[in-house]
Amino acid sequence: RVRTFVKLFRHYIWLRDPFAHNHLLDAVLAHPGHPDLVVANGDFSCDSGFIGVSEPAAQQSAREALQKLRHRFGPAFHATFGDHELGKRSLDGKSGGLRLASFDAAQSELGLEPFWTKRIGRYLLIGVTSTLIAFPVYAPEALAEEIEGWKRLREKHLAQIAAVFSTLEKNDRALLFCHDPTALPYLWELPEVQAAAPRIEKTIIGHLHTQLIWTKSLLLAGMPSISFMGGSIRRMSRALHRARDWRPFKVLLCPSLTGSELLKDGGYYTARLDPSGIDPAVFRFHPLPR
Repeated sequence: RVRTFVKLFRHYIWLRDPFAHNHLLDAVLAHPGHPDLVVANGDFSCDSGFIGVSEPAAQQSAREALQKLRHRFGPAFHATFGDHELGKRSLDGKSGGLRLASFDAAQSELGLEPFWTKRIGRYLLIGVTSTLIAFPVYAPEALAEEIEGWKRLREKHLAQIAAVFSTLEKNDRALLFCHDPTALPYLWELPEVQAAAPRIEKTIIGHLHTQLIWTKSLLLAGMPSISFMGGSIRRMSRALHRARDWRPFKVLLCPSLTGSELLKDGGYYTARLDPSGIDPAVFRFHPLPR
């Protein structure tokens, strides 16, 4: 029954063939002009082994995407980590999970940075690694012998984030790039982030793929955590249980390039910033027909 449900869900709602849309990246690369900055918000890998980019095929798929982006945009290109770079359990919960080797390979082999900032006038753009921040949710999917290593990485990452938010001045505006909104309630636990909340203009997320999931997530915010229906339901319900803490971050979902099978609502955003910070950023969505 579970297999039948998953098959129908993917065929009619989620994504019928996740490996048949590489041409959509080429459509993004063909966007005219030369932007001052380009941010890709994670999930460059097909994650075919569910253990992230330490698996050769997954690493190669991410490398191909990143090479194309860097060739097109050069030093203007920045990227965040997605959960598929690091690994996560398959939907049926029978394989995969986080791997420290994938965290290392994403940096050494693919050139991804777990944390970065970019200053544009009064704007500070901040890129973070959502899986590290939300590790309390992902911990059951890590190898037992690697849990302490993940905890140390998380502590270091949170300290970096707190330090940067503590430097924001009254007239600064922050744009936060965080792949998975599951991380946001854990960021909200940092006093430095709470103090800087008025200066967070937008938080750009990915992960949810489609406005369909985003709107339903808002409706389900505060639901109880469910621990008896497998790892995927446990992870999703824990995220939704604390989803009310997403509000202070002024979230904007940038969908996947494909969007959902049902709505075909994929695309990307461009933004125009006023370096003086007087006028708010103007975001424009560019749909990708398929």
